[in-house]
Amino acid sequence: MELKRIVGAIASIVLAVVVIPQSLLASDKTDVVAAVHKFFDNLDDKTLPTALSVCDSPTSILDEFPPHVWYGPTACADWYKALTAYDEKSGIKDTAAKLGTAWTVDVSGDRAYFVGPATYTYKQNGKPVSEPRAVFTVALRKTDAGWRITSWTWSKH
Repeated sequence: MELKRIVGAIASIVLAVVVIPQSLLASDKTDVVAAVHKFFDNLDDKTLPTALSVCDSPTSILDEFPPHVWYGPTACADWYKALTAYDEKSGIKDTAAKLGTAWTVDVSGDRAYFVGPATYTYKQNGKPVSEPRAVFTVALRKTDAGWRITSWTWSKH
């Protein structure tokens, strides 16, 4: 009888060690994807505060337009301000960005890594332009308030 209880206890411990972390990891992956979308899907003048709420302090950004690098506690807001100024100077209007299904979502403790395809379309001086095979890569940190973006990069093909 005692052996059955010991085997049962060991089986319960093994089950907890194997199954519970997997379910937590799946939840974390879902939360990481949601955080990335919360940022990406709210990059416009009306919902910008929602996007900025996902940025950690500090954040590091690497993007295709000058000055190409932003870093610090206000990097996300500084990047958005630079983007709108660049767009205005370059005759870019009617912008639309769409994030595809993630290729990679890796979670390790309180850190995560996301890579996904993106499409960016706009009109430049009235002519349609498309970046159909861009890549959005994001590093995140889990905080008490949820997943926060610590770094991201946009790469066009």
